[in-house]
Amino acid sequence: MTPGAGSADGGTDRRASREVVSICQNLLRMDTSNFGDDSGPGERQAAEYCAGLLADMGLDVELFEARPGRTSLVTRLSGADPTRPALVLHGHTDVVPAQAVDWQVDPFCGDLLDGMLWGRGAVDMKGMDAMILATIRDYVRTGRKPARDIIVALFADEEAGGVAGAGWAVDHRPDLFAGASEAISEVGGFSIDVGGHRAYLLQTAEKGLAWLRLVADGTAGHGSAINPDNAVTALAEAVARVGRYAWPTSVTPTVAALLRGVARLTGLPYDDGPDTAAHPDQIAALLTALGPSAKFIAASTQHTVSPTGLTSGYKVNVIPGHAEATLDMRFLPGRRDQAFDTLSALVGPDVRIDITHEDVGLEAPLTSPIVDAMADALTAEDPDATVLPYMLSGGTDNKSLSRLGITGYGFAPLRLPADLDFTGLFHGINERVPADALVFGQRVLDRLLATC
Repeated sequence: MTPGAGSADGGTDRRASREVVSICQNLLRMDTSNFGDDSGPGERQAAEYCAGLLADMGLDVELFEARPGRTSLVTRLSGADPTRPALVLHGHTDVVPAQAVDWQVDPFCGDLLDGMLWGRGAVDMKGMDAMILATIRDYVRTGRKPARDIIVALFADEEAGGVAGAGWAVDHRPDLFAGASEAISEVGGFSIDVGGHRAYLLQTAEKGLAWLRLVADGTAGHGSAINPDNAVTALAEAVARVGRYAWPTSVTPTVAALLRGVARLTGLPYDDGPDTAAHPDQIAALLTALGPSAKFIAASTQHTVSPTGLTSGYKVNVIPGHAEATLDMRFLPGRRDQAFDTLSALVGPDVRIDITHEDVGLEAPLTSPIVDAMADALTAEDPDATVLPYMLSGGTDNKSLSRLGITGYGFAPLRLPADLDFTGLFHGINERVPADALVFGQRVLDRLLATC
């Protein structure tokens, strides 16, 4: 296929391009807010809509629920070589909540304004869901087969750790992913400007996560009394130590490869020796060269622990005997124990650490046939581009699939304006994505499935 062809049939390319925009709009107009406690509307409406789009093409779609309304779906498209391990192409239909008062538009409007699709989930990740659906529909419509079997999964609950979505599916329906070896999902493949060069960040790693509760117990009493055993004081001191701690730079293979690539594009120095974190000034300069994405990617160079909540007391003149805080910890893959050891030392012996949710960090091979195929699909549509690996500081449903031995990558390809702070839109206000970026991504995904 020539660049931009998108499919073997010259007319279907335009149809798929129209569909990716309309499907995204329809999904954005469905409120699938995930508050983390089953109090939201749930994902069933979106799951049924997506299932209908696939069933209309003759695919056998299975819907399943971990709990009422928390609906996921899986289907399978046969490939040209059924002897090869299958590829899981997955997304999630839930979104983080949005407060309408903070937005310029209704967060669930799905409007196309000045070439941008607006709405909660436009970048995380209903845009990619639409790319998946439009591409699979086009393959079936045109009678083409992908290079190997494709397992399409659209999960619930990713925004709350995937317990009622991908995690539930892996624990209760591993048969749905039988024979799969690799997976592709969100938060990779988008373009940024690096020193005047367009580079696409392919996600080959993601940090582990631990949602924690700090618990301090003390002696309750009257607020006017001298009380050296004050739970609030003990907790506050521990939270302050954690929040103010400057975690040292620590570079994994993925991040080292990214820094080398940025150095090549910018001409900035990077002494990539045995201790790849020995030159923090060089690393800081290379991160700055990433422009608006610098803050997003900087978190991949160290562990992070963010205090996110405090709870204690019920009356101003009563010293409580119990105090709690919540922490969001993201640790580098392969270095979980190191992070917890440091955290324990910071917290001290008087405050307990309870783990409320934990999931693994991932680091996939940087050189493999599927990585080459993703890079080739991008450069076929954008010949001047450079493809660089990077580590996601957040998490995806690839964590759950990894328990089945499936290697996951982030690849939701988007060619973006150089001045768009794309990474700042994740979970942010006024979330939006260029419609032509979705069209570009659908063509790239079409190419990838034909070759990977």
